Amino acid sequence: MKSVPEKADVAAQEAFKTATLMPLVEQAQQGRLHLFFVDAAHFVKLTFLGYLYSLTPRFVKSSSGRQRFNVLGALHAVTHELVTVTNHTYITADAVCALLEKLHAQFQDLPLV
Repeated sequence: MKSVPEKADVAAQEAFKTATLMPLVEQAQQGRLHLFFVDAAHFVKLTFLGYLYSLTPRFVKSSSGRQRFNVLGALHAVTHELVTVTNHTYITADAVCALLEKLHAQFQDLPLV
């Protein structure tokens, strides 16, 4: 079983894929632009325990508080090259700008999308 977000507009998603995304992928494959998929991941420095029955409890040391390691990454759609920016605070507009500057420095030959 899989869940579908309640407000998902499948027709709009298909229209975006057909009219916008696929032409960009084709242009990237033809070497006319660099196409990237960008997303952030937030790794929590904390122990997550699964649920398992045990007669005696076991304790595992873990860090206290809310410490994270954040990764903002851009994956090249054709070459699968990964460009990242990391920090221990938050992914903010400054981190996005840093990633865009890094992408611009590495891929100056063609437009970035």
